[in-house]
Amino acid sequence: MAEPARRRPLKVGIQLPEVEYVAPWRTLAAMARKAEAVGFDSLWVGDHLLYRNPNDVPKGPWEAWTLMTALAGVTERVEIGPLVACTSFHNPAMLAKKAATLEEVSGGRLILGLGAGWNETEYRAYGFPYDNRVSRFEEAFTIIRTLLREGEIDFHGRYYEAADCLLLPRGPRAEGPPLMIGSEGPRMLRISLPHVQSWNAWYAWFGNRPENLPPLLAKIDAACAEVGRDPATLEKTCAVFIAMSGAQGRIMGDPTDMGSPPIAGTTEELAETLRAYARAGIAHVQLILDPNTEAAIEEFAPVLELLDRG
Repeated sequence: MAEPARRRPLKVGIQLPEVEYVAPWRTLAAMARKAEAVGFDSLWVGDHLLYRNPNDVPKGPWEAWTLMTALAGVTERVEIGPLVACTSFHNPAMLAKKAATLEEVSGGRLILGLGAGWNETEYRAYGFPYDNRVSRFEEAFTIIRTLLREGEIDFHGRYYEAADCLLLPRGPRAEGPPLMIGSEGPRMLRISLPHVQSWNAWYAWFGNRPENLPPLLAKIDAACAEVGRDPATLEKTCAVFIAMSGAQGRIMGDPTDMGSPPIAGTTEELAETLRAYARAGIAHVQLILDPNTEAAIEEFAPVLELLDRG
């Protein structure tokens, strides 16, 4: 098993297949083990239920929390997280319970990415209310973060109740897992930035190019200042779409992502692109490989080796 990187300029994770193809558990487990063996820092899972897009058949991934717990059982070192968990899909106190349990199973390797959701199709199909998503998120986030940090809450809101709620047992980290927000919405940032450890951008938000990041990062820094937080204390992370050998275009749930072409190149060029992300202020990237396969993970391994040389 690869040792944790020491000279790598940023953490490098990988998102496992969502709807690119139906990946059975044996495939996902093999990809997770391979990613850990070649030196990836983290594994990520999309938290979605159903996609229906024009001129395409319906698609859906496996349920994220069950999958992440299984991934924790077949790995030892890599961090594991949802990219990002939709608070609308669970009672918030129950989501905190799931997070604490995954923390225990993984030995304290969870990064809890959270968001308000966007895909109306899955809300309607699975019976979740789609209205007032940010207001619902604000209440859910209050319950989740308080239970994970303090272990108890007595909350009575418009959308959620957690009456004299205790989170027992607490999991291996007394302060709970680190929290990550996946949003660029002004109100979502005001709600979350006082409390999260990291922020995440999806690659389509900045055209999948490190040179396009500065205006977005400046917006996040300004949002930190607005809530009285030192921007330097917030870890910046982002997804990056990478084309490997045999790439044919990513099959994705959100068709608006198609306007952001993948990054391609030699081992040296890909390593330099990731260094450019680090220079821009990104501390952790989540790669989406095309094709999203075990072979592509192995093909990317020399890039990680090059990064580790400095």
